[in-house]
Amino acid sequence: MDLQAQQGLMTTYREAWRTRGPSAWILSALLVGFYCVLYWTDLFEAPAAAVGLKNKWYLYGFLYCVFMMGGAAYYLRQHGNSRYNKLRIGVNVSVQVLLGFTLPFIMPMLGQPEFYFSYFWPLKYDYLYPDTLHALPLYLSIYTILGTFVLAPVASLLWGKRWYCSWVCGCGALANTFGDPWRHLTEPSTKAWRFEKVAIHAVLILAVLALAVAVGGQMLNYKSDAFVQFSYSVKSWYGFAIGSVLAGVVGTGLYPVLGPRIWCRNFCPMAAMLGILQKAGRFRIRVKPDMCISCGNCTTYCEMGIDVRSYAQSNQSFTRSSCVGCGMCAHVCPRGVLRLENSWAKVEDKGKQGLSAVDF
Repeated sequence: MDLQAQQGLMTTYREAWRTRGPSAWILSALLVGFYCVLYWTDLFEAPAAAVGLKNKWYLYGFLYCVFMMGGAAYYLRQHGNSRYNKLRIGVNVSVQVLLGFTLPFIMPMLGQPEFYFSYFWPLKYDYLYPDTLHALPLYLSIYTILGTFVLAPVASLLWGKRWYCSWVCGCGALANTFGDPWRHLTEPSTKAWRFEKVAIHAVLILAVLALAVAVGGQMLNYKSDAFVQFSYSVKSWYGFAIGSVLAGVVGTGLYPVLGPRIWCRNFCPMAAMLGILQKAGRFRIRVKPDMCISCGNCTTYCEMGIDVRSYAQSNQSFTRSSCVGCGMCAHVCPRGVLRLENSWAKVEDKGKQGLSAVDF
């Protein structure tokens, strides 16, 4: 990607709050506590009403935008010499402010349902549930279905999952900006990679099963009360365990100690689905042969825990399903060894030398 520019090694390890020091653990505890209070109490309802917002979720959306924009300013101060970074973060922030907060806030005033255009199934796990589609106007139901089965797959085949995970997604937006100071804490070990591959695809399977149960419950309505009740239980359990605990409490609360992409790397079903399509598509990271000096910047600052250096050392261009195309590996490379590109030419994705890598 010619729009990228190298920055060199950053002063990451000089700041205790970015190196799992006591201040990082305290901050993480505060974030976890915040999400627990948000999800499972009504303590934020009164502050929301006091500032004229309909409920606590609008208050959270406002706070989310504030912290995301603050994080974006921090990020661009560090890496804004890259046009790619400026474009990516600019689009990410604009999408969230406009489609993730402003439009859902305005739509009910116009007699339309609150709707988030930047989310698709399976990340927004209930968008394809029959009762959800039935409650939406026809144009929103069509948008939801086409976005899930046409837009997301085609875009991922053409440009990789980065179009969504690093440019559009709200989870990715917070990780890109507010979570950037802790990107180096993502574990790059082979053990972590193996856990990632099992966990993220297991959640995708759960999302598919939850949808199947919801559809089955709707089809058997008034015919099998037991199954209908079971379908509601499954939807509630999935929303609690995946939508609240993993995506919110764990996924964001542990930024300061485990890195900003815990949810995206290990549990997000959308990332899993788009990653499979990315492997079959045009996106890859191109390695210039015989130029790597093994400094390790690329691996250190990969927010998805990919051992990029091992590929560069082996002169091996690659496509990894977990890569979100943030471009940081190319940005911090002092020799310009790495480049993000799109091409239909086949490039095999292998693990470290001597290790067997499952190709998905």
